[in-house]
Amino acid sequence: MKNHLGIHALVWTGSWGSKDIDFAIGSSAKLGFNVIEIPLLNPYKFNAEYTKQVLDFNKIKGVTSLGLSDETDISSEDSVIRENGAKLLGKALEMTYQIGSKYMGGVLYSALKKYDAPPTKNAFHNSVDIIRDLCHKAKKMDIMIGLEPVNRYESNLINTASKALEFIELAECNNLCVHLDSYHMNIEESNYRDPILQCGEKLGYFHIGENHRGYLGRGHINFVEIFSAMKEIDYQGTVTFESFSSSIVDPHLSNALGVWRNLWDDSNDLAKNAKSYMDSII
Repeated sequence: MKNHLGIHALVWTGSWGSKDIDFAIGSSAKLGFNVIEIPLLNPYKFNAEYTKQVLDFNKIKGVTSLGLSDETDISSEDSVIRENGAKLLGKALEMTYQIGSKYMGGVLYSALKKYDAPPTKNAFHNSVDIIRDLCHKAKKMDIMIGLEPVNRYESNLINTASKALEFIELAECNNLCVHLDSYHMNIEESNYRDPILQCGEKLGYFHIGENHRGYLGRGHINFVEIFSAMKEIDYQGTVTFESFSSSIVDPHLSNALGVWRNLWDDSNDLAKNAKSYMDSII
């Protein structure tokens, strides 16, 4: 396996001003990461020009990710909310292109929240229609779109690899892939190997994170099983470390993700440990 190793920017900072950009990108490059995943918390106020300058200066690649809100949920039955979501995704795609990124992923298909009911009858198709249009725009920019299955407390639409693959089949877009995450797989999948094999060439991006979202190697996730399965499908995409602490992350996002207890408060120590662990196992 020849994988780029990435780190999520929220390990370093919960905002994205000039000082945050310098710190997050510079720190990631200094530790030897090839990729930094940048959350587009507000694509309308994102400083793409400066972000690209700092990425280029540090010789590190950027990818982007985001989740939708109640007001931009493209699976909604409300056409105004769906339109808001389509506009937000379009703006996020524009920012992704402007920083020179070839990948945008995350919870693009629904709101990132705990729903109080199953999906409505039309929710899946509502989302597919808008993601299909997004993929058509992205293809012209040579950008891959990734759908991240998340656990039942963060979406009611795509919780497993098989559901993401069903979505991709309906969308009929060859620049749409599955973005798996070991933290969510630990909750929703029967094991780690089968979903990875099921995705095969449709696996386009991977988040590595412990069951408690703390230090790698200090939880119970079977990373040996994960990377053995990746070798079986010859996965050569990016593997990105993701972890959250309310001492770093914006309180609103922290609450949405259920970060009720912090397992770390030293970003550099956490990231250094993650890089060492990833180098040893991948």
